[in-house]
Amino acid sequence: MGNNDFFDRAEQALKAQTFSQLVGTELKEYKPGEVVLEIPIKDNLLQQHKFVHGGVVSYAADNALTFAGGSTLGPNVLTSEYKINYVRPAFGEKLIARASVIYSGKRQAVCRCDVFVQDVEGEEKLCATSQGTIVSVSS
Repeated sequence: MGNNDFFDRAEQALKAQTFSQLVGTELKEYKPGEVVLEIPIKDNLLQQHKFVHGGVVSYAADNALTFAGGSTLGPNVLTSEYKINYVRPAFGEKLIARASVIYSGKRQAVCRCDVFVQDVEGEEKLCATSQGTIVSVSS
């Protein structure tokens, strides 16, 4: 399978996730062991203090972790567990979730993800970091 086919299959999986479509998630990079997802920040993703809601930041990390794990384990994967640390409130133009595989075996992958917020000038600031275990499931 070529690199374009690999990316296209991942993009199709993302488009099949209705929640991902609701928040406007875009797949920017997908290769074995690495993924980058972006979410444009819109008013309907903010909490009462005008920061991106923590659930949206958490979703970005979880989904990026799962896509990263799936890049080595195959498409039939689920998140078994993950932990997230919020390090600063997110406000700006878009969220960028960058995930990578730390270790991958036959049935599980341990992955990490950093979520950044980008401002109008293109400057990125870390807003959360996470680590999770992704598992292969029967189809």
